[in-house]
Amino acid sequence: QVQLVESGGGLVQPGGSLRLSCTATGSIFRIGYMDWYRQATGNERELVAVITSGGATDYADSVKGRSTISRDNAKNSAYLQMNSLKPEDTAVYYCKFAVFTDASRLVELWGQGTLVTVSS
Repeated sequence: QVQLVESGGGLVQPGGSLRLSCTATGSIFRIGYMDWYRQATGNERELVAVITSGGATDYADSVKGRSTISRDNAKNSAYLQMNSLKPEDTAVYYCKFAVFTDASRLVELWGQGTLVTVSS
């Protein structure tokens, strides 16, 4: 069974940085897109950053220029480096992967979420 495990959240002061990690474990053939979402209290879950299997990236306007998404295919992992953090970045961050368990079987999986709190 494939699952995603996240780490890296925590409390950081405004202007600080955090690096989130998400790793897929289990029987994996390959991974397609790797996405990061976030959900603040009272808000809908929103897409923050995406990286395709080819390495193309895109970002929400709210984090563009302050965040970098990357992936390590050998480790089945994605990362979200967040800099110049603002209080409005406070949210639970979730990763979402498109995982192929064989050449034709695709499952979309979510991580358990990791809380990022930006506060002085």
